[in-house]
Amino acid sequence: MTVIGTPLSRSALKVMFLGGGELGKEVVIELQRLGVETIVVDRYANAPAQQVAHRAHVIDMTDATALRALVEQERPHLIVPEIEAIATDELVRIEAEGLARVIPTASAAHITMNRERIRMLAAEELSLPTSPYAFASSLKDMQTAIDRIGFPCFVKPVMSSSGKGQSRLKTQADVAPAWECAMSAGRVKQPRVIVEGQVDFDFEVTLLTVRAISGTHFCEPIGHVQVDGDYVESWQPQAMTAQALARARDIAGKVTSALGGQGIFGVELFVKGDEVWFSEVSPRPHDTGLVTLVSQNQSEFALHARAILDLPIDTMLRAPGASAVIYGGMEAKGIAFDGVAEALAVPDTELRLFGKPESFKKRRMGVALARGRDAKEARARAKRAASAIRPV
Repeated sequence: MTVIGTPLSRSALKVMFLGGGELGKEVVIELQRLGVETIVVDRYANAPAQQVAHRAHVIDMTDATALRALVEQERPHLIVPEIEAIATDELVRIEAEGLARVIPTASAAHITMNRERIRMLAAEELSLPTSPYAFASSLKDMQTAIDRIGFPCFVKPVMSSSGKGQSRLKTQADVAPAWECAMSAGRVKQPRVIVEGQVDFDFEVTLLTVRAISGTHFCEPIGHVQVDGDYVESWQPQAMTAQALARARDIAGKVTSALGGQGIFGVELFVKGDEVWFSEVSPRPHDTGLVTLVSQNQSEFALHARAILDLPIDTMLRAPGASAVIYGGMEAKGIAFDGVAEALAVPDTELRLFGKPESFKKRRMGVALARGRDAKEARARAKRAASAIRPV
């Protein structure tokens, strides 16, 4: 069992976050409630999680030298990666040398930040069902892969997140633009993409899977809608057959066991009837899991905090819930939000305005959350609340 000291003292248990977005912010809050000292690192100042942490630093986290220097300066007990753009090779060395423990493990962060590594693990080592796929390092190689896989298909940089650089290709005319899109948005300047065949599925789910000292636990499946690879709404629970749920849990259990460590994983799956295919996995809280702030006894953020501290966890559903994204709608710094009272007048509704210092038209600046008698009612309430918020 973890012994927790007093923040800002010699006894403090120190946790360093690499990435300080809205998901990290919620985990920082949960850890601070438990008396943990928190340090948040990001590539820009005043990131959401930095605003609630004990200390904040701004560095290029893909710079291995800068990352090591900061870890040696702060000497955290735990390092929690929150984004993909990190020098994960250096994290592996840091963990191997005993400087800090990486959550869930440095190896898991290294594998999952790269679509090629995680797909090879899932499809070739674990033999999990996936969509047809191929990798390419040039436009010519990508064309060859598309000729084999066929249209429609998807092209994604092997290193990116939140839909950045992703394209859905319907015809030959989409090929060259998809390559350019991928090259302009990848996490690193590396000409490498994955081409994925389209799976004929009924819906997608995120199965939040918690590896804790007490074993592996599953939250109720989360349904979601994505546009251009980025989620716009989610709800919990997503109805599915008993056989599909069993298969989903089997897949999630296998891939998270292979990655190892403790904490929450967001396992993304395609479902059609009783059939389930593995899509992706994130070794951290998932954006679609924001719904758990109102739907579960312990949100995915509380579960992550508790799991990494060896504390008891509870994945029980509290009530059907939903989330709906609030976009910035403009290119500006320090924007304001009108309509907050109107949004919160919707029954059983909450808001999270993330406090991001700069807005873009399609940047996620907040989320409306709602409970209901069922997922349908919760979704309607969340969307109604989100639509009431007017960035100004």
